[in-house]
Amino acid sequence: MKRSWMAALLGGALAIAQPAAAQLSDNVLRIGILNDQSGLFADLAGPGSVEAARMAVADFGGTVLGHPIEVVAGDHQNRPDVGSALARRWYDNDRVDVIMDIPNSGVALAVQGVARERRRLVIYSSAAVSDLTGRACSPYGIHWTFDSYALARSTATAIARAGGRSWFFLTVDYALGHTFERDVGQVVAANGGRVAGGVRHPLNTPDFSSFLLQAQASRAQVLAFANAGGDLSNSIKQAAEFGLFRTMTPTAVMAFLTDIHAIGLQTAQGLRLTESFYWDMNDEARAWSQRFFAVRGRMPTMPQAGVYTATMHYLRAVQAAGTDDAERVAEVMRATPINDFMTRDGRIREDGRVLRDFYLFEVKAPAESRGPWDLYRLVATIPAADAARPLEEGGCNLGR
Repeated sequence: MKRSWMAALLGGALAIAQPAAAQLSDNVLRIGILNDQSGLFADLAGPGSVEAARMAVADFGGTVLGHPIEVVAGDHQNRPDVGSALARRWYDNDRVDVIMDIPNSGVALAVQGVARERRRLVIYSSAAVSDLTGRACSPYGIHWTFDSYALARSTATAIARAGGRSWFFLTVDYALGHTFERDVGQVVAANGGRVAGGVRHPLNTPDFSSFLLQAQASRAQVLAFANAGGDLSNSIKQAAEFGLFRTMTPTAVMAFLTDIHAIGLQTAQGLRLTESFYWDMNDEARAWSQRFFAVRGRMPTMPQAGVYTATMHYLRAVQAAGTDDAERVAEVMRATPINDFMTRDGRIREDGRVLRDFYLFEVKAPAESRGPWDLYRLVATIPAADAARPLEEGGCNLGR
């Protein structure tokens, strides 16, 4: 049945592509990597995502339909107004065909609106907010690598079932943190737990002491870090210095390899987290990651691997469709199964959500690690059907 399903999808992709005459709108295919190049999300995405896209273009051959492929990069400075303005300029003036990456959920939601207006493609590898395939869904938006629902459901379920009944949230005060708090809270309640309290902190704050004192006073069993990037690293380090982990179980709703590397195993050991990619997960992932390491001097994060694989899937769809027309390329992308070093038999659902397996990891103790990037131990595999929010629960209405 699986072979028949895959054959039907591939046949559909080929059928879609057949009538199109090979053409690009301006004889160049441009891929824009829009992210944080120097701030708190630069390590998890930043220049590394640009390099991942360039690796994909080189591996594809550097041209498509007989024309060159260019990768351009932009810094949204974690400001929705800056990100949306740059997206408009890229689409309208610079003839960028697709925008990718976009860490910072507030920026991602703003760019989603621009892409819908311009009828151009946007593929999210670093944005977490599940509303991108919910109330803010778009036929031109694809949520590629992960979302807040998958991370919340996988990690929070494991912690709740292990006895973590009362939770306190340390939440970054913008769309990402609000969504994490909502999604994790729903999982906690569904597993018989309760939210004992929470506090919201500004983006990129250096001092968490007042927030951590409130967490300590709550006497909750679980301290959930609903933040990311530099905020996550700094808040976990400061919580450990306060001694909070002696009485509270630390849980990172969204953590990346670079975060754990920055925090260090001595502090992060035992932390559980969910990702859709880890550099040491299979032979193909190790081989690609070693190539990335040779250029960047560090192993790739989940978003950076996602940029590479999304770029490859997009380029293959352009080649098959014979055009860079956003709607035709999106049709082929949705009709073609995703198979690469981080995904097996994945697919793009009609709301733009990529259906893929996720993996629950536990951070190793220092004595277990074989090297500076040997940080995770696999605990469980979460099938795509369990990790993805059901389509009918997301509130996506593509008819609007």
